[in-house]
Amino acid sequence: MSELGIAFQTDKAPEEYVRLARLAEEAGFDVVSTYHDLFFQPAIGPLLLIAGATERVRLGPAALNPHTLHPAEIAGQIAFLDAVSGGRAYLGLVHGTWLDELGLDQTRPLTALRETVEVIRRLLRGDRSGFAGRRFRLAPGSGLRWEPPRDDVPLLIGSWGERTVAFAGEAADELKLGGTANPELVPVFRERLGRDSATRIVVGSVTVVDEDGDAARAHAREEVALYFPVVAPLDPTLSIPAGLAERMRELVAAGDPASAGALLPDDLLARFAFAGTPEEVAAQARACLDAGAHRVDFGTPHGLTHERGVELLARRVLPLLR
Repeated sequence: MSELGIAFQTDKAPEEYVRLARLAEEAGFDVVSTYHDLFFQPAIGPLLLIAGATERVRLGPAALNPHTLHPAEIAGQIAFLDAVSGGRAYLGLVHGTWLDELGLDQTRPLTALRETVEVIRRLLRGDRSGFAGRRFRLAPGSGLRWEPPRDDVPLLIGSWGERTVAFAGEAADELKLGGTANPELVPVFRERLGRDSATRIVVGSVTVVDEDGDAARAHAREEVALYFPVVAPLDPTLSIPAGLAERMRELVAAGDPASAGALLPDDLLARFAFAGTPEEVAAQARACLDAGAHRVDFGTPHGLTHERGVELLARRVLPLLR
């Protein structure tokens, strides 16, 4: 059975997470996620507030990375979130983006991700035999000094890269394709996961919903401009006009994402964002689900104003998808 999720940027006051989480659960969302982007609030804080304010929704970070958090820290955080939420946590992992400012060692990213999964699973299962990897290690006898509620939590891996997607097909419960609203992409990545893989596909991207569809699309263009030059070349189903990604990248670098986004025609925008009226956004999400996505995650900023966008998703979009 398909699911619907909502993802929040971690830039809010504590009480806002509580209010939004309750609204999301009451509306019927299945999953509530928070981002873990560099220089924003760490995901674990808002997630603990959300866990305390809800009873049903699954929740987790979308997503943590092994460069800014050691796997042992990730294991501890996700185990505690699982305990606070009564077994509703999931763990999202990615290679990590926008980390150049920190001067971190990001070599062998797939190795780091593989070893992260291994270390976390050993810690949650109480395996104290030790681990010696190329990026991470556990000395024999090392382990969590408290009992986690579960010896495993559902794993989501976010990636577009073929080798990492193949790994997700072996190791993860879900593969997250972030930055896309393109239903034609779903069967492509189903194939890349492997014919026998049970890994479910999640699609999610910038979402802007408003009764004024043109205003919603205009706002979404500015948001999409920030990641279009990175993601667009990875989508094999699209024909991108020559020079478009490069020109948009230049404008964003010059501090003008509005002009960059204005270059996107409606048909391309619809492949990279859920944007428009409630009926239009619901139709976009339905197309992704019908194409085989297990879940659609509606991402920030949600609307022309954050509050109004979440309200419209809850009151107007979700009923059209149930």
